[in-house]
This record gives sequence, C-alpha cells and structure tokens, in this order.
Amino acid sequence: MNNNLLNDFEEYLKNNLPLSNSFHPIFQDSLQSMLLASGKRFRPMLMLCIVDAINPLLVKNSMSIALALEYLHTYSLIHDDLPCMDDASLRRGHTTLHKQYDEATAVLVGDALNTHSFNLISNSPLSNDIKISIIKIVSNECGINGMIIGQAIDCYFENSKVDIKQLEFLHIHKTAKFIACALQTGAIICNVNKDLQNRLYNFGLDIGLLFQIQDDIIDKTSNQKEALKTTQNDINKNSFINLLGLKEAIKSANKLSTKCQKDIKSFDINIQNNLNSILLPYFNKYK
Repeated sequence: MNNNLLNDFEEYLKNNLPLSNSFHPIFQDSLQSMLLASGKRFRPMLMLCIVDAINPLLVKNSMSIALALEYLHTYSLIHDDLPCMDDASLRRGHTTLHKQYDEATAVLVGDALNTHSFNLISNSPLSNDIKISIIKIVSNECGINGMIIGQAIDCYFENSKVDIKQLEFLHIHKTAKFIACALQTGAIICNVNKDLQNRLYNFGLDIGLLFQIQDDIIDKTSNQKEALKTTQNDINKNSFINLLGLKEAIKSANKLSTKCQKDIKSFDINIQNNLNSILLPYFNKYK
C-alpha cells in the first residue's frame, strides 16, 4: 500500500504545483522549490492511508486534500526556519528559502502555501459537508488553537525553562495536533462515526508527541547530512533533550512507542496494516 500510495501522491503533487501568474522573476520557482524537495510526506500519507483502509475508492478524490496538508506543512517549515524563529540554513536537504532567495520571499511563499491550501480543500471533488468539516478541523488544529500557539510558546519561552507539562502542551499544539488532524481528516472523508474519528485523533496526538521527542533526539545526535536539515539548533529551546537529558528522552520515546504499538491494535486490520506501513520506522527506534 504505502509505496504505491506515496508514488501516486508524488505524481499528483508534481502535476499540481502552485502557479504564480505574474512577471515576478523568482516567485514561482521559490513557491515550488520546497514542495519539490525530498520530504517524508508524513501528514498526507497518514490521511491517505486511512482513506485507503476504509474506502479505497475515495483515494483519488482525496488527493487534493492530501496536497493541502502538504502545503500547510511546507509553509510551517518555511516560517519555522526564518531568522526570527530558528534561523536555519538547511531543510529537506536544500538551502532554506530565506537563504536561497531572501526573507521577504520566504515569508510570502509561506503565506501563499497556507492560503492556497484552503483553496485546494474548497475545490476538491468531495461533498460540501465533508469539505466544511475538513476546513473546520484543519484550520483549528493548524491555527490559533494548535500549531500557531505552540510555535508562539516555543519562541516566547526560548532561553527560559518550562516544566514537563508545559513542554508537552507546547509540542502537542505545535506538532501533534496537525498529525492528529491528518488522521481525523481521513476518517471525515470516509464519513465514519465520531467514535472512530476521535480514536484516530487521540492516537495521532501520541504519534505526534513521539515524533517530536524523536526529532529532538535527532537534533542532538545527528549531523545535517543525516537529518537533511539544520541540527544542533535546539540549544536555547524547550526540548525534551534539554529538559530530561538524552537518556531520559530516549526512555520516554520508547515508552510512548510501546503505547502506540498497543493502541494501534484497537483498529481494524486494514487500518492497522496501513498505519504500520508508515509508522513502523518510528516504533522502537532507539531500542
């Protein structure tokens, strides 16, 4: 499932790149460059794997929603790398946009991808009720009640320590809620009951937190070539490494990984298989 679905999504992305109809000499190239860089496509693949598991006939009509999630994630990376935030020079193995072009271009490309993601959702070949539900969940989890407040807390409390509950709040909002809503979006497309939607969402919160702890470990232990992005960049940030230390952070990651592997078995076999095809590399990563 995973490779075919990923290949189909990559092909869809390349055939539906955002266009800038103007005489601006660099904006279109800058708009497309980070989308074309090698990314994991983690969020769109989580969404598509749920659709594929529940109702494969809807996968084709879900591609524009998956693309919208990738646009949103890419915008968040571009803004996260800006000098006023992480001031990173490498992302997805490529020079960050503000380094390759200029800061204004990077800001505006991020803005464009953010805005156009909702254009993609609203014009997708799904029912209006489904599209409205998706817009509600995605705008909430990626907006002021999710990713944005998480990023704001991350930036504001740089150079000052928060406690473990505050750290979890920060990263649940900054990272995990978007991952959780990707899973829930797949369930919404398939029009499943609220119970399954909520179970997938809550499972996604745990996966998102696991993903973040492992990302903090990567920042500490990997070089830029291995990570394909700027590392050793969390020195003054509230990370699980800085609060717990490397050994305890690894222990926390492994504990959460065990919980996720147990919880995944509560879903039906098709969902289990599709989720495992994406998530197995993240389970027991440091055991």
